[in-house]
Amino acid sequence: MDYELIGITVLWTFLYGYLIVASIDFGAGFFSYFSSVTGREHIVNKVINRYLSPVWEVTNVFLVFFFIGIVGFFPSTAYYYGTALLIPGSIAIILLAIRGSYYAFHHYGEKGSKFYQFLYGATGLLIPASLSVVLTISEGGFIVVESDHVYLDYATLFSSFYSWTVVILAIVSVLYISACFLTFYAYKARDMDAFKVLRGYALFWSFPTIMASILVFFSLNEHNPTHFENMVDLAWMFSLSFLFFLGAVYYIWKEKNLGLSFIFVMLQFATAFYGYGASHLPYLLYPHLTIYDGFTNEAMAIALIIAFIAGLFLLIPSLYLLMRLFLFDNKYVQGKK
Repeated sequence: MDYELIGITVLWTFLYGYLIVASIDFGAGFFSYFSSVTGREHIVNKVINRYLSPVWEVTNVFLVFFFIGIVGFFPSTAYYYGTALLIPGSIAIILLAIRGSYYAFHHYGEKGSKFYQFLYGATGLLIPASLSVVLTISEGGFIVVESDHVYLDYATLFSSFYSWTVVILAIVSVLYISACFLTFYAYKARDMDAFKVLRGYALFWSFPTIMASILVFFSLNEHNPTHFENMVDLAWMFSLSFLFFLGAVYYIWKEKNLGLSFIFVMLQFATAFYGYGASHLPYLLYPHLTIYDGFTNEAMAIALIIAFIAGLFLLIPSLYLLMRLFLFDNKYVQGKK
């Protein structure tokens, strides 16, 4: 049995879960601050706060599972990524801490601070930008290994066109995913004023998202032609992703089937995300590390696979109950309880 493939598939699934859940959260933070600046706070913030109140504490569970799992399954990643990501990783942790502080002050302390709202909105964009560095450097050319020392070449990273396209894609994708979900959520809450505003956000950010995706696709050809060729071999997955994108935007434009529209958004990113991951294999870090290098022993692999699959089967029902009892409860959604 190919435990390496099973392990990386399980981890990639957790990362995809984080991509969707965290994107809604991060985008909501930006829209909350943006609405306060543009004078629309009284229109959209009720919907945003009704979503965030029961969800914000579980958002990072997916990310914790992923980072524990990647080191557990592939211990060598700690050697290559640990030192190289010390600064970017520390920045991401600080930003996550700032975001957590906002939740604490907002829900349990003084409300309405413009400064905390600014931090909340800014971290919604800066966290995905900082985390996207991991995917960027996995393409190779940014990590230098010399005499058993590993370091990140910041000059190359910051001057790379590919790295900036990935950052742009991370930011606009977060705003697009979040706006699409909040559009559906506002409609379900029968808050038509918020629905109109959020629908405009969703349609506005749809075009930059697809353009940034295309830009990343072709800039990868310059940076890592081998990976690009593998992606071309899986072109059907990316074509399917584009069709899901068209379906999602169509339903939002027509203001109907908004639940199905967000399912299309999830499928859009699922097909692209898994297509990207499959075409990246077997490399975890091109060209230094593959999923077969430094893989944990078989007994540990089996134990981790069982533990993580069990965790996934516990997490999914928990999220379902959360959505059933709070997010999509008719009285809660409409602010009646």
